[in-house]
Amino acid sequence: MGTIKLDNMKLRPGKSAGLIITLLILLFMSASCSSVPKKPVEVFTNRNMASNQLDLANSTANQGHYSDALLIIEDVLRVAVSVDDPPLISKAYIYRGNILFSLGRYDEAFSDWESASEEAGRSADNDLAALAQIYSARGRLMLLINSGAKDGVQELRDQVDGLVSSIKSDVVAQAMGYLVLGMTEKELQHYAEAEKAVRRALDIHDKNRYLEEAAYDWYFLASIFSVSGRYDDALQALQNSIAYDRRAENGYGLAADWQATGEVYLKKNMLPDSAAAFKRAADIYRANGLEDLAVKSEAMAPAAGN
Repeated sequence: MGTIKLDNMKLRPGKSAGLIITLLILLFMSASCSSVPKKPVEVFTNRNMASNQLDLANSTANQGHYSDALLIIEDVLRVAVSVDDPPLISKAYIYRGNILFSLGRYDEAFSDWESASEEAGRSADNDLAALAQIYSARGRLMLLINSGAKDGVQELRDQVDGLVSSIKSDVVAQAMGYLVLGMTEKELQHYAEAEKAVRRALDIHDKNRYLEEAAYDWYFLASIFSVSGRYDDALQALQNSIAYDRRAENGYGLAADWQATGEVYLKKNMLPDSAAAFKRAADIYRANGLEDLAVKSEAMAPAAGN
């Protein structure tokens, strides 16, 4: 506001004092209003904290520390429910389902993925609902693989293909869909199709700098190459996976990369290289506090002199 010169104003007798007071009040109100900070339109404090914890839980699980990750995700889910945030609740259910599946608690995992899909559906987040269903399909595929059964793989392949096609904008969900589609194609021995699908996932992860996810894409490409007899391509893919996992400081992934490298060298009958790779894997597992996996890796190494 401009300066008001009261001394130059001609006031009628009896009204000058009242007008001066009124002007002073207006000046005070103007100054006060300009200094009061505006309230935020929306508060994100708890949601941001939970989102960060969600990333921590995922990272902890990727390191193979599933029990610790489960404790973190339980707190994330509590916060998500407390602020009634449907997308955050859905993501928490997806992550908890993944952790529970890794712990062998399959029924609870499938229940969480179903809850995630329903929660996402209630908020009309179709991409997130599709992601939950993709994880559920991956879980069923892994159980089929572990049981040695092939019936049902084609059905899962068609389901995942449809889910990927339904995703509109969530590139992370899309990448996961391509990866699981590649897994089904590999089990059907459609190796060219499997490679194509996984490379589409890799393109998304690489472009968006998802280092651990890109590392796993290369790891899975190596498994496709290995099972189809392309051992040199498998070794190169594993070197690429190692490079990404090193950038991400992903100790669990690095150990798995070296263990897979030992397996490929074993197939090529390159025994000293195989033994060295298995030892390196064991050392990394042990350095990350995963003694059981270290022992298993050492047991896979070819004996000296073979």
